[in-house]
Amino acid sequence: MADLFEELAASFDPVQATERARANVQRVLPKRFYKVVSVEPTEGLYRVLLDGKPVRTPGRNLLAVGSLRAACALEAEWARQGEFVDPMTMPLTRLVNSAIDGVSREIEAVKDAVAAYAGSDLTCYRAGEPPRLDERQRLAWEPILDWVCERFGTRPVATIGVIVVPQPPQLLAAIRAVLPDDAIRLSAIELITTLTGSVFLALALVEKRLSPDDVWLAAHIDEDWNAELWGVDSEARQRRDFRRADFDSAVLLLLD
Repeated sequence: MADLFEELAASFDPVQATERARANVQRVLPKRFYKVVSVEPTEGLYRVLLDGKPVRTPGRNLLAVGSLRAACALEAEWARQGEFVDPMTMPLTRLVNSAIDGVSREIEAVKDAVAAYAGSDLTCYRAGEPPRLDERQRLAWEPILDWVCERFGTRPVATIGVIVVPQPPQLLAAIRAVLPDDAIRLSAIELITTLTGSVFLALALVEKRLSPDDVWLAAHIDEDWNAELWGVDSEARQRRDFRRADFDSAVLLLLD
C-alpha cells in the first residue's frame, strides 16, 4: 500500500510531470486503488483519508486543511475519480499540495511575486482601438482602479498600449502589506492573480467588492472580444474550462 501512495503522490509532482513532458513521455495515470474516501479531524485540521489511510502530498506532508468545507471538496475530488486517478481533474488537490509543499516555505518570496503584478496589472492597460473594445475595458476596469485608490490611498496609472508604465512604489508596498501569511490563502490569491493577470481583481474578490463571475469576466474582456469576432475552437474552450476549474478552486479556499 505504501508504494501505491508514493506512486500517487508522484503523479501530483509538477517537477516529475515537467520532466516527463520534456522527454515526450506519455503521462501514466495510477489506477484507483481505494474504495472509500473520508475526512477526519486532526490537530485543528481536517485530513483526507483513502480507505482509512491519510493522503500525503508529493512532499510527504499530510493533505489537510483548516476548513471543513474545503476538506469535503477535497474528499469529493478523490471520490469522483474513476478507474484511474487523474490529477488534472483535481484542481483543488493540486492547489492545496502546492500551498503545503511549496508556498508555506516561501511565504515572503510569494508575497513579493504577487505584489509585483501591481506593477503591470491587466486593468491598467487599454486597447484604445477599436472604440467598442476600449469602452468595454473602461467600463469594467475603471471602477476597479477607483476602488484600489480608495482602498490603498494611491491611484494606479492607466495607459493605452502594452508598454509598461511605472506604478507608484507606495502602491506596490501597500498591496504587499495586505497579503496573508496563511499559505493556503496566499496560494489561492497567487493563482487567481496569475490566471487573471491582475492582483487588483484578486484583492477585490478577497474583500468581496466583486463576485467571482465578475472577476472572471473582467479578466477575459479581450479574449471574449476576439471570440465574438472569430469564434472559439474546441481546444481554446477546453483551456478556458481548465483555467476556470483552477479559478473556482482558489475561490473556494478564499471565500469559505
